[in-house]
Amino acid sequence: MTGLRLLLALGCLVACRTGRTADVRPNVIVVLVDDLGWKDLSCQGSDVVETPHVDRLAATGMRFTSSYAACTVCSPTRAAMLTGQYPARLHLTDWIAGHERPHAKLTIPDWTQHLPLETVTVTERLKAAGYATAAIGKWHLGGQEFYPEHQGFDSNIGGTDKGQPPSYFSPYAISTLTDGPPGEYLTDREASEAVAFITANRDRPFFLYLPHHGVHTPIQAKPAVAARYAAQQPGMPPRRAAYAAMVESVDDALGRILDVLDQLGIRDRTAIVFTSDNGGQASLTDMQPLRAGKGSAYEGGVRVPLIVSWPGVTTPGTTSDVPVITPDIPATILDLTAAGATPDQPLDGRSLAAVLRGGPLGRDAIFWHYPHYHPGGATPYSAIRAGDWRLIHFHEDGRDELYDLAADPGEANDLAGSQPEQAAALRTRLDAWLTEVAAQLPTPNPHHDSARDR
Repeated sequence: MTGLRLLLALGCLVACRTGRTADVRPNVIVVLVDDLGWKDLSCQGSDVVETPHVDRLAATGMRFTSSYAACTVCSPTRAAMLTGQYPARLHLTDWIAGHERPHAKLTIPDWTQHLPLETVTVTERLKAAGYATAAIGKWHLGGQEFYPEHQGFDSNIGGTDKGQPPSYFSPYAISTLTDGPPGEYLTDREASEAVAFITANRDRPFFLYLPHHGVHTPIQAKPAVAARYAAQQPGMPPRRAAYAAMVESVDDALGRILDVLDQLGIRDRTAIVFTSDNGGQASLTDMQPLRAGKGSAYEGGVRVPLIVSWPGVTTPGTTSDVPVITPDIPATILDLTAAGATPDQPLDGRSLAAVLRGGPLGRDAIFWHYPHYHPGGATPYSAIRAGDWRLIHFHEDGRDELYDLAADPGEANDLAGSQPEQAAALRTRLDAWLTEVAAQLPTPNPHHDSARDR
């Protein structure tokens, strides 16, 4: 057998064993919903919002019951989604531009308020591998010089430095999105743009990053849908009815994407990830049994839905209770597309490939670091989850809180006093991680004035 024939034979053998050929690479769609709560989906236990299309997605893949956002607010999680790095390592640790608390007990560090261009994104790796790329929706990772087109995306539709849209109805007043017909709904428009991108790139591998503006404030829904929820739930506050309607619009958008993939015959080579950037707003949605919500140190601030449907990898209709976190998503994409991580750039996330196939992850801890203040309740804190244990360290007074999430998912019973050895061991691991990633720490504020602090 000649050398060329041997290579061809080996290539065929690899293709047969993997079920893939060299020129058939999976498309990847990441749907990141803004402020979607852990229980805001039918498949997650909601008895209010109807999400048949998300449920349909879950039926084709794996739903993670212990999935976490990288931060309790949006911009750090978005940076982690694109880089596979913890926000603490990036020094991008708050929503841009954060809250000012000049008289608080601690001074926040001089943190980075953009996604650095020198940090290679998963998008840049995929583009180098021949993928068409598009970002459609909210960006919120720095000013114009840091927009998606400078981070590996071929197109940027709707992404700016702003954290929320001026309006969910056209005219939108979004500089990177042309207005539609008067009254067009933003989530519908994002779905239309996504469908157009998929259709235009059906014959080549593509990466679609769809970070919906919804369901972030302003709470603006289609009036008829909000009215239906209000009628179905007598006594429901109008804002909650509108919020439920906004979630339904996100579900409708996913339905349109699933439909076009089926119509084009490419669903079987398109991986879809559906998740949220932080916990839901406690004033708008039911987070029970989780404690608090967006902007807090507790589970309600960081536990989020995650569904991964990867044809040929995931078993339909499965669940996993393995704790996972945002940086794992790009790590998985880089692995399963064979785009590969960037040499000499840290990758904090772990590929979930083994978990998606029903195996173990081989990791026993995940971490958070939020050296900021937030109206949602957070004061500067760092946290670790190892197994079922979660320890939160509060930097203002050095206090540690310890919770057994298996017995106490609502974090109502602080065990730091009764389990001092466990608390000390987790605190040691947390401190070591903070050192490893060169986390920026808050410092005593010489201008602290409790009477003037707010």
